Amino acid sequence: MKNFAIIGVAGYIAPRHLRAVKDTGNNLSAAYDIFDSVGIMDSFFPDASFFTEFELFDRHLSKMRREGKGVDYVSICTPNYLHDAHIRYGLRLDADVICEKPLVLNPWNIDALAEAEKESGKRVNTILQLRLHEAIISLKESVASAPKDKIFDVDLTYITSRGNWYYTSWKGDERKSGGVATNIGVHFYDMLSWVFGDVKQNIVHVSSFDRVAGILELEKARVRYFLSINADTLPADSKAAGKRTFRSLSMEGREIEFSDGFTELHTDSYRKIIAGEGFGLADARNAVQIVHDIRHAAPLGLKGDYHPLARLEPASHPFGWR
Repeated sequence: MKNFAIIGVAGYIAPRHLRAVKDTGNNLSAAYDIFDSVGIMDSFFPDASFFTEFELFDRHLSKMRREGKGVDYVSICTPNYLHDAHIRYGLRLDADVICEKPLVLNPWNIDALAEAEKESGKRVNTILQLRLHEAIISLKESVASAPKDKIFDVDLTYITSRGNWYYTSWKGDERKSGGVATNIGVHFYDMLSWVFGDVKQNIVHVSSFDRVAGILELEKARVRYFLSINADTLPADSKAAGKRTFRSLSMEGREIEFSDGFTELHTDSYRKIIAGEGFGLADARNAVQIVHDIRHAAPLGLKGDYHPLARLEPASHPFGWR
């Protein structure tokens, strides 16, 4: 049985990590968050120590380490801009680290973390759960078996509606979240580069506070993408059905269905990590580079072969910000 600590246990993604620790037969020793709405812990680890002050959390874990009861893993579920610092903290505790995506916001952070990882002798793992999805594995196999010179036409559409709270939170601050492409899309970009190869060209047509659209030219595909957090961009039939999310991946006009099977992928990720087969710093690099380049690109506008939804009327920021 391995002992875990979680940083950011009150966050949206934390319950998947709590379940993954429990379902892999391991123990949560301690958790930290600045917010105390963490009753979800009762469903998994009611005996775990919980702290709302980092200094006390650190003192507790440091004492456990001195007594020979240190944690084996530190799981990080904090806001994106804090990942780098919290990864370093986990390594200093002499623990392996499991960090939610995006691993970091900038590609050079990975280089620095590689040095810290080497110095500590411990490993940094990240969650790239789409690589474990059966439909995506099957897609990768079919692409690998295609003629060597085949370039696939791919469309990715992902709309996950967010309310006004989003823009008040850290997620609405590009400096902290990395913007829409990073916050809701980094795992898709990882999946695309994993399946279709390295980036040859990264073109951005539209980029704003609530959407991003462009083309990724990969070794084996030209991918038109549209990502949005604005409910107004949902297809009419999704709106009529009261749905708040729309996800579509098509290749050569054929829909790749991967909506199901998400619930267990964090647990599968933990099993791989504990077995020494997790995804590390090098695995995360392509997606971090892609979203960094999207964030810093000058949008071309509606020129060339853009995603059809890029034509939608731009929205005004709900609070008047730009």
